Amino acid sequence: MSPATPSAEPATPKASWWRVFRGHQGRNLWYIGFFLPFLVGLVTFVYIPMVWSTYLSFFDARNTIQPTRFVGLDNYRYLLNDQMFRNSLGVFVVFALLIVPLTYVCSLGLALLLQGAKWGQAFFRSVFFLPTAVSYVIAAMVWRLSLFNGARFGMANSILRQLGGENINWLGGTTWWYWPVVISLRLWLQVGFYMILLIAGLNRIPQDTYEAAALDGATGWRTLRYITLPQLRTSTVAVMMLLLIGAFQAFDEFYNLFGSIGSYPPYARPPLVHMYLISLGGTQQDLGLGGAATVIITTIIVLFGLGQNWLLGRSERKERG
Repeated sequence: MSPATPSAEPATPKASWWRVFRGHQGRNLWYIGFFLPFLVGLVTFVYIPMVWSTYLSFFDARNTIQPTRFVGLDNYRYLLNDQMFRNSLGVFVVFALLIVPLTYVCSLGLALLLQGAKWGQAFFRSVFFLPTAVSYVIAAMVWRLSLFNGARFGMANSILRQLGGENINWLGGTTWWYWPVVISLRLWLQVGFYMILLIAGLNRIPQDTYEAAALDGATGWRTLRYITLPQLRTSTVAVMMLLLIGAFQAFDEFYNLFGSIGSYPPYARPPLVHMYLISLGGTQQDLGLGGAATVIITTIIVLFGLGQNWLLGRSERKERG
């Protein structure tokens, strides 16, 4: 009888730990190698500036990123007592009430039309998605200098005259005609992006559900109301949240439409534009006030987002109950 083969020595704790850390075929190391640069960039350019901006909001920091004098909540009191800053928050409310539902409805409408198209789906998806690659600055310049320039040869006024109307000074004076300019600009730039997100959500809905509904006689609005929208709830929550954050971060279109004019009509100065003008636009860059404004705006975005998720979750619970 042959002698027993000596068993392999048990792995040392260090070797066992390294094997678990590496993972199968070193997959954990590959994951860390791909993820670590993103994490370093996120911490360096997002989280550290956020923390430092919050820290500066309690200090007097003019023309420097270093705190000079502790002022406590004085920056917050100044902003909350500033009529122009409160008006800028009102701009967000008006802008969000207009742009968020309009963008969602237009994006969903295009997604449903393209989803049901028999031909040319890829072509039309590309056509509607292309504006998302255009710079907000360039689009604002085209809107201001060509489409809605207020002159009689502008495209909008030319169409109005053909319909028997009169020329409109879209971006000047104290009128409210600038809202169609801002809303149409934002719609043109972002509808295609959210259309793609909603198409992805529509593709996840099983076709068997629609076939079963058709056998029960559900078509048109009933199908949309009781099948498409409930099944699309996850995508809807994500789209609405992105739209809300995007509305609060509106800057380029307002600044480039009205900044060159030198004056802003009533309710045409959103929070980020006001924050830029008070913190960086003057001779003294007041980064303490800018940090306080950032904290206030971030807090409002979080509260609005939580409220939106609560309302959507409440409607879902009602439908299930």
